[in-house]
Amino acid sequence: MKKYEVYRNIRKQAMIMGLSLSLFALQMVSVIGSLLIIIFSFSLGVIVALLLFNALLFGVLAQWVKNPHILAIQKVFPRTISNKRLSPFSYA
Repeated sequence: MKKYEVYRNIRKQAMIMGLSLSLFALQMVSVIGSLLIIIFSFSLGVIVALLLFNALLFGVLAQWVKNPHILAIQKVFPRTISNKRLSPFSYA
């Protein structure tokens, strides 16, 4: 009898094809845009270039999911907001 492991990380982040939902949506927009360009372009070079571009985009996004600290963006807001005076000098 087969045993199935329970996937408990569903609350962390939903994944489709190894990408988060927003990155998967970006990949699908790229694929749909490429299909539109392929439909209106009859050049073999354009078709090959777009296929290569989509493959590279998927590779870059997959690597970004594995190592998110590579392109880490600084947070704008601090962790805590306090009324505590940061400096001993009085400006008033």
